[in-house]
Amino acid sequence: MSENGAIKGDICLSEWVKRHGLALLTDWYELTMMGGYHRSGIGDQQACFEYFFRDLPPHNGFAVLAGLEAFLSYCENLRFEEEDIAFLRSSGNFDESFLDSLKSFKLTCNIWAMPEGMVVFPFEPIIRVQGRLFEVQLLETFLLNAMNYPTLVATKAARICSVAGNDPVVEFGLRRAQGPDGGLVGSRAAYIGGCSATSNVLAAKYFGIPVAGTVAHSWVMSFPSELEAFRAYVKIYPDSPILLVDTYDTLESGVPNAIIIFKELQKQGNPQRPAIRLDSGDLAKLSKVAYEMITAAGLNDPLIVASNELDEDLIAELKRQGAKINSWGVGTNLITSKDAPALSGVYKLVAIRSGETWEPRLKISSNPVKMTDPGVKRAVRFYDDDDTPIGDILYLVDEEIPKGEQVIGLDRQRFHRTYRLRPVHRNQELARPCFINGRRTVPPESIQDIRNRAKKQIAALPDELKRLRFPEIYPV
Repeated sequence: MSENGAIKGDICLSEWVKRHGLALLTDWYELTMMGGYHRSGIGDQQACFEYFFRDLPPHNGFAVLAGLEAFLSYCENLRFEEEDIAFLRSSGNFDESFLDSLKSFKLTCNIWAMPEGMVVFPFEPIIRVQGRLFEVQLLETFLLNAMNYPTLVATKAARICSVAGNDPVVEFGLRRAQGPDGGLVGSRAAYIGGCSATSNVLAAKYFGIPVAGTVAHSWVMSFPSELEAFRAYVKIYPDSPILLVDTYDTLESGVPNAIIIFKELQKQGNPQRPAIRLDSGDLAKLSKVAYEMITAAGLNDPLIVASNELDEDLIAELKRQGAKINSWGVGTNLITSKDAPALSGVYKLVAIRSGETWEPRLKISSNPVKMTDPGVKRAVRFYDDDDTPIGDILYLVDEEIPKGEQVIGLDRQRFHRTYRLRPVHRNQELARPCFINGRRTVPPESIQDIRNRAKKQIAALPDELKRLRFPEIYPV
């Protein structure tokens, strides 16, 4: 256990978080296809599926991968319980031979995946699953559910934190999240993407995320006066209090009363950094005036926290206007990724085993974006002399990775167009084996290690990929 009671290493004993008993958390067609494979006699056919996404959220130059731990936990614990089988039997759609096969169902497949916190791009095989068609088909729905949403939130968090710079960003999204699971998963993903803390107590407990918060306006309104509310709060919580100053009148009442409180703490021998929160009004103007009032009163280095429908664009604009805000509480627009609420992640069949070789499978479409890249592939990232990523290239697993200072790749939609990556200093294969012959081969990573990976990877990217609008397109 950590000092705050969290279970270390992102390892949690909750049945909910460990994804027990979720065999039926899938789309109906996965089960009907499984039943069809079984009756057709091709369920044991070896198949390869790949998870990738087609598009980045608008105006994003990269994405931050999150959600893998939930998927691997699901795979470890995937079983059909008696009540699951009874429910399927009651539908009248499945024969007893198929239902009997579910009683002993256990994954035997192999899974390769890029680690959480990795910076990823469209069309890369983020997760590759190889195994019996009967079992790997079932993984589709949960994999997409487990990976798409947290990757979206981690990406949004990285974007917000990039704009905030060195200012801490606290995730306040639980009450606006898409249900309890969305709140828990979203808080974890936001921390991976760079947020410094969460207001979500359960996420803090399960994942070891620092927890933070202030008070609601109801606290202030529950006392006869604002000043009495402030005094009561700092008496109970005298260390690092943050006072919410916009319940009545920010500049005429809230800030002056906060100044009184922090001066009283000084006289009592408990000097604290003056700290206030603004949750409404013109945040740029109010923060600048509040800063002047607090420092003029002899209180130095005030912490001014802002909340209220913030996102990366508003934070950037407030900074442009010289706002004196130095801590940000972001909720709705982060936890829902409001401007881009879905990631275009898909799970596609790319090859079928025939003897000792893999036969590629290709989905054809009049829309090139909808076409799949056939064959069992691996993504390789190339770096220059400064260890800056300069491009990723997809190779078949049995292809040799070229050496030399220049590497050439083909555009996946315009095959006549080539990319020349240079100067190449080193390369890195991005996916690693996580699940071999039905057994997990990598231990759960601590959320801090994942967060540090994301921070390091984002820092290594060229600035052109981090622009808020019209970022450069990374070559894949």
